Amino acid sequence: MNTYYKFKAEIVDILVIFLGCLIASLGVNLFLSHAKLLSGGATGIGLLLQYTVGIPAGIAVLLVNIPLLAISYRKLNRSFTIYTTIGMLSLSISLMITKPLANLVNLDNLDLLLYCIYGGVLCGIGYGLVFLKNGSTGGTDIITMLIRKKYSTFNIGSLGFSLNIIIILIGAYISGIPEALYTFISLFIQSTVLDRMLKGFSSKKLLLILTDKEEDVINYVIKDLHRGITSLFAEGEYTHDRKKMLYCIVTTRQMIELKNTIHKIDAKAFITIVDISEVRGKGFINI
Repeated sequence: MNTYYKFKAEIVDILVIFLGCLIASLGVNLFLSHAKLLSGGATGIGLLLQYTVGIPAGIAVLLVNIPLLAISYRKLNRSFTIYTTIGMLSLSISLMITKPLANLVNLDNLDLLLYCIYGGVLCGIGYGLVFLKNGSTGGTDIITMLIRKKYSTFNIGSLGFSLNIIIILIGAYISGIPEALYTFISLFIQSTVLDRMLKGFSSKKLLLILTDKEEDVINYVIKDLHRGITSLFAEGEYTHDRKKMLYCIVTTRQMIELKNTIHKIDAKAFITIVDISEVRGKGFINI
């Protein structure tokens, strides 16, 4: 039974990875390539080859990744290589099957900024779906992992960013400085959307509250905000006073309301507010 559910989950993962690549390829073929803009990672390399030697981006991504996947299989984690192969093939196929849409949909009169905005948003959504399922589209992801394995002091995020900068600089030489600057904007939008995809769109705050009127605060949170609240026993190391520290997770809107109310209840209350990226569990379905 466990094997069945595991297999079913893997099939869902593969379908979501393909859907993500399909969405990203629409961003590339309908918007980025129209304006001679680039993307990051394997797609950026594919677009560079498409602009310079005329090889379609889908085929270029496949050609670039074949030797990298062979090295990855020998040097890196087998599971990473398998999921990267799935992601790479999904991206290559998606780029090839969506390329004819660029001729069917008339987007020739759009402003250059709109190309980079919509291209960045679609790529961010697409790659976000891929990463949510622990997928990868290969290219610079493999190069980054290989460098990180040999030189463990390197930061993966910094390595990936550096490789993307190199791709953009080459693109600036080929297409011009304006296109490179618009590519920077598109990549910023892409990374912002991708980050939201991974962390969730609902903003949440964790409040740690120290107050002498804890019962009033607890009653307000439960009865008025209809949220849960937890008490943690805390001791001040300077005074050695022991009291309850209240622990509460709310939305940003509720945070403002709660913070203002706490200061009305106890002007001397000490509140620490922390950003949190994800909350799961009973009571947080709609938060």
